Amino acid sequence: MDMTLSAPLRAVVDGQPAGRPFTHLDALEAEAIHILREVASECSNVALLFSGGKDSAVVLKLALKAFFPQRLPFTLLHVDTEHNYPEVIAFRDRVAQRHGLNLVVRSVGDSIRAGRVRLRRDDEPRNPHQSVTLLDAIAELKFDACIGGARRDEEKARAKERVFSFRDEFGQWDPKNQRPELWSLYNGRVNRGENIRVFPISNWTELDVWQYIRREAIELPEIYFAHRREIVRRDGALVPVTALTPARAGEPVETLSVRFRTVGDITCTAPVASDAATIDEIIAETEATRVSERGATRLDDQANEAAMELRKREGYF
Repeated sequence: MDMTLSAPLRAVVDGQPAGRPFTHLDALEAEAIHILREVASECSNVALLFSGGKDSAVVLKLALKAFFPQRLPFTLLHVDTEHNYPEVIAFRDRVAQRHGLNLVVRSVGDSIRAGRVRLRRDDEPRNPHQSVTLLDAIAELKFDACIGGARRDEEKARAKERVFSFRDEFGQWDPKNQRPELWSLYNGRVNRGENIRVFPISNWTELDVWQYIRREAIELPEIYFAHRREIVRRDGALVPVTALTPARAGEPVETLSVRFRTVGDITCTAPVASDAATIDEIIAETEATRVSERGATRLDDQANEAAMELRKREGYF
């Protein structure tokens, strides 16, 4: 018997509109949706980390697709440094309200005020200290899995991650103590106090993310698009001039057309010079770049080559 499907029937089976070819984005989307459904089936209390950045916006879109028309079975969790760009926080709140999602915010500032985090100086980046707040939130809310938007192409330590990344009872990550994932089979079993970090877009690239944003018309904070901003040039990076990152004595302040490739703590997230004001222009720019977004814009990850891996071992996402 000939089991070959006709083009229209194959489209229905694959979930694609008839007449549209199956693309690499469809394959990535299908893999991510499979992973998200696996998390829901294997874990009982799941958090989806949502910062308002482009990767978490894509993961949220995938999760809404995965469980439509049902309500999203995950809690949105944001570990807020209190040093975020206001445009990103406004976007975070707007998206959560629009979809009627349960958004829980836990603050690094609260961890500092409670004495759980101690800063060496008031103006140091708070990103590395998110680990404490995240682990406290996991313990408080009893999450057995947390979903994030990390991708393997971002940074060397992230490239070592499995899709289901095991964390021990201390919240720590050991790259040598991870579970096999042959044939896309995932093991989400954990004992009390342990948890799984899940990365459904592990195999995506920055370019894939932007192409998917274009295809799905995903809204993003406006700082991802070219705009004019005051900056200073410092250690090879463009540092935005803000109340948290003022110009130092003798540094000339310039107004440039810039955009952000990634967003995070103001004190360690740098923009790049760009005139790309549309998604098509950003995609063209991304196709031409040879530096990852974290390598180009995350000042805290450039402290040393092992900075990210050390933070992950301490419980960072």
